[in-house]
Amino acid sequence: MKFAVPGAISAVVGALLGVGVVLGGTAVASQNQRPAIDRSGQAESSLLNQVEYGAR
Repeated sequence: MKFAVPGAISAVVGALLGVGVVLGGTAVASQNQRPAIDRSGQAESSLLNQVEYGAR
């Protein structure tokens, strides 16, 4: 019976830490908005500001 109380306390603390890690990781990894596209470059010389399908 000496090991039951510390074991129960350890299980509760471990469960709380696990829930905290999962919720914290989810909050950090969530993406709530689309990234802004940089459109400040020259369209003629930039690959990102112009769709290129290759030579046809």
